Amino acid sequence: MKRLAAAFALGLSIAAGGCATVDPTVAATAPVAEQREPITILVSIDGFRADYLDRGVTPTLSRLAAGGVTAAMRPSFPSKTFPNHWAEITGYYPDNNGIVANSFTDPSRAEEKFTMATTDPFYWNGREPLWVTAENAGIRSAAMFWPGSAVAWGGTLVPHGYGRVDGGVRPQDWQAFDQNVSPTQRVNAIIDWLRRPADIRPQFLLLYFDEVDTAGHATGPDSPELTAALRNVDRDIAKLIEGIESLGQPANIVVTSDHGMAETRNSRTIELDAIVGAGNYTLVEAGPYASLAPVPGREAHLAAALSRDHEHMDCWAKAEIPAPLNYGKSARIPPYLCLADIGWQIFPSRQEGERIGGNHGYDPRTPEMAALFIASGPAFASAKRIESFDNVAINPLLRAVLGLPQDGSEGADTWSINLKSFAGWCAWAISPGGWSISSLAIWR
Repeated sequence: MKRLAAAFALGLSIAAGGCATVDPTVAATAPVAEQREPITILVSIDGFRADYLDRGVTPTLSRLAAGGVTAAMRPSFPSKTFPNHWAEITGYYPDNNGIVANSFTDPSRAEEKFTMATTDPFYWNGREPLWVTAENAGIRSAAMFWPGSAVAWGGTLVPHGYGRVDGGVRPQDWQAFDQNVSPTQRVNAIIDWLRRPADIRPQFLLLYFDEVDTAGHATGPDSPELTAALRNVDRDIAKLIEGIESLGQPANIVVTSDHGMAETRNSRTIELDAIVGAGNYTLVEAGPYASLAPVPGREAHLAAALSRDHEHMDCWAKAEIPAPLNYGKSARIPPYLCLADIGWQIFPSRQEGERIGGNHGYDPRTPEMAALFIASGPAFASAKRIESFDNVAINPLLRAVLGLPQDGSEGADTWSINLKSFAGWCAWAISPGGWSISSLAIWR
């Protein structure tokens, strides 16, 4: 498999040069022992809205975009952190990947609640993450804090086993999330992994930053604090690139975000208690959207109250959620969903005073929720801006770069419809071994 991956990476490089004809005898005898094979790095900058790139404070990311492919990427609904990181890495929308929200319950375990600290594979096993696919294909992977990477995917939590899991697959290298680990330390971990000998060096790496999201929540998307966070994360990306270059390591770097950010104020609160009455519902999540269930015996009351027209908010029974949201089939989604207009939030009641902050979870089609996408490296074209696409296409994109087969995911459909038109294809026959592959210069 490593031989296939190496040949595929070489094919990408040739395709990126214009699909020139190569003498297979020359290619077969060219010295490659002293050269590092290209690696693939997927970076997530949590809460980096697509138009932050235009603010003139991120020179490193702007250079990456100018030298590669960029787009305003559509997150999946709900535009929250865990559902979208899992959508990117599995190629399936949250409604079909198991992680339907940052917080939810499963009907079969009604006494439990999934939170962002949950690592029980039961909640995650619905769809295979790309690092498991890569590991099973012989491609070593390493993850620095990507949501879900600490889960032993495919395993089973041992009852009364104090967190012990039977079976399951993680990246070969991974770290349990710790917000106290600085961005610099996170970058250093990636570079240290890449200093290893080739036989234990990861070929697919994932890296996660949360400082932009933290600032956006605390002070809003137009605050000086947010601008400072943008400058900081840009310096972190610069350190990553400098470290990679110092090793002479070719790399395909894909930088994404899980969602954007919208300004919120306490005065823009929709008060659920005033609409449906306190004590008539159980609230699962609140904020830009609210997911809720009726208290037993109050089903008709809740349905009637939510079916009325509401200012700055739309509500649906889960079976009636609009198709563009790709949401409402999973048993883990509560019976009712209410979605606020951009900048408004849904809570039981309004907090006193006025506070300006930021939040996400709104309709993914709104500009404020648009997420960053940059792809740069030997597999990608230069200076190419493409139309917006759904983030479930990240999985099939990376499969193409890593030389892995497509799996028919929802992202594969998005890739086919929205992204393949930007690819330049050429065939490159490889005579040693008697097989051939198709190689591509993505979005050339």
